Amino acid sequence: MEVVVVVVVVVVVIIVVVVVVVVVVVAVVVAVVVEVVIVVAAVIVVVVVVVVVVVVVVVVVVVFVVVVVVVVVMNV
Repeated sequence: MEVVVVVVVVVVVIIVVVVVVVVVVVAVVVAVVVEVVIVVAAVIVVVVVVVVVVVVVVVVVVVFVVVVVVVVVMNV
């Protein structure tokens, strides 16, 4: 009878330890994935902002050049 109790206790302890380890590993993996997603999202936002700024600058420069060319041509 005592052997059965000891075996049951050992099995329960092993199960609890395995569950705790699995939960901790899953939590760490989820945290890492979330961090990676956050970093990737931040990088995407930065890239989009840079692209938008570059496009705006290019458009402004092109418009400025066109206006200057038109003004110069009109004066000639």
